[in-house]
Amino acid sequence: MNVPDHLKYSKDHEWIRVEGDEAYVGITDFAQSQLGDIVFVDVTTVGETLAQNDAVSVTLFAFDKGEEISTHESGGDVLVLCLDGEGRITVDGVEHILHEGESILMPARHPHAVFGQERFKMLLVVVF
Repeated sequence: MNVPDHLKYSKDHEWIRVEGDEAYVGITDFAQSQLGDIVFVDVTTVGETLAQNDAVSVTLFAFDKGEEISTHESGGDVLVLCLDGEGRITVDGVEHILHEGESILMPARHPHAVFGQERFKMLLVVVF
């Protein structure tokens, strides 16, 4: 198992790496191996929290075409990683289209919204 010593780990298999005033977060190789395939969730359940503690929250979202999360703000910095499909992310009134493999950072306390342009899966990581 790969366990880099420059990362700090939580008991829930999350890691963080701090470089200057920026932080990078992720999940361990073990946690990744336990996830299995990502599938679209039932329309009545838009998001599924995978891990959460006082420092970080990791949530998987699946949107059908036309589903959205209305404009709101987060208390922490947010990383959105598009896993599949196409989504429209609006930050401070500016629209960004994300495709598979693309990501966007949203600063804490800035208004943002998410819209499924097409069926859309994203991983949302909030660092508090």
